[in-house]
Amino acid sequence: MKRYRYLLLDADETLFDFPKSEKLAIAQTLKDYGFACSEETISLYSRINHALWQRFNLGEIPREQIRQERFSRLLAELGGNPELGPEMDQHYAKALGSFGILFPGALEMCRKLAGAYLMAIVTNGFSVSQHGRFDHSPVREYIPYLFISEELGCQKPQKLFFDKVLDKMGVGDKERNQVLVIGDSLNSDIQGGKNAGLDTCWYCPGGLSDELPDYIVHSYGELMKLLDV
Repeated sequence: MKRYRYLLLDADETLFDFPKSEKLAIAQTLKDYGFACSEETISLYSRINHALWQRFNLGEIPREQIRQERFSRLLAELGGNPELGPEMDQHYAKALGSFGILFPGALEMCRKLAGAYLMAIVTNGFSVSQHGRFDHSPVREYIPYLFISEELGCQKPQKLFFDKVLDKMGVGDKERNQVLVIGDSLNSDIQGGKNAGLDTCWYCPGGLSDELPDYIVHSYGELMKLLDV
């Protein structure tokens, strides 16, 4: 197998258990704003949020529209005041930043990979939440770089996003064949890596398959075996 030197790792659903963190942050936000929290309410928010993120990843809406609309739509469904949506979103983003829950085995994997690879987290998430989660996470000791699309001014799967990441990491054009993009999303991580001419590895615990990535792994163990650590 070809030897890599640089690993670009997605954050949510690759290293971080976003649904669990999201659930805790939503529950806290609803409570702080006087709403009862139930599994149905959390699922409603998740559907609204997921639909908006899909549109963003496809380039159909700007990032800020997500933050303007997701809680406004939720409040409209709950019989609240939709005008409080942006304020509630800010409250939620800060709450989410305090819940950096890793998947079991993620920290151990990062610890082992750090001895052989230079790693970076590459994410489309919002800065306030991602910085909070990363800064409070033990993976920070092993991953020196955090690149957030909101701060780079472009997002996965755009080629420009990965070009900027590699430039900031000091990776030259002749070293691009030593870069591996690893993530759970075919639309943003895998397609983005391909757009930038980089090798890709689809982290897919569910056991599905696809022809687009260069590699497919279903567990951290498989990923470490692929990377010879």
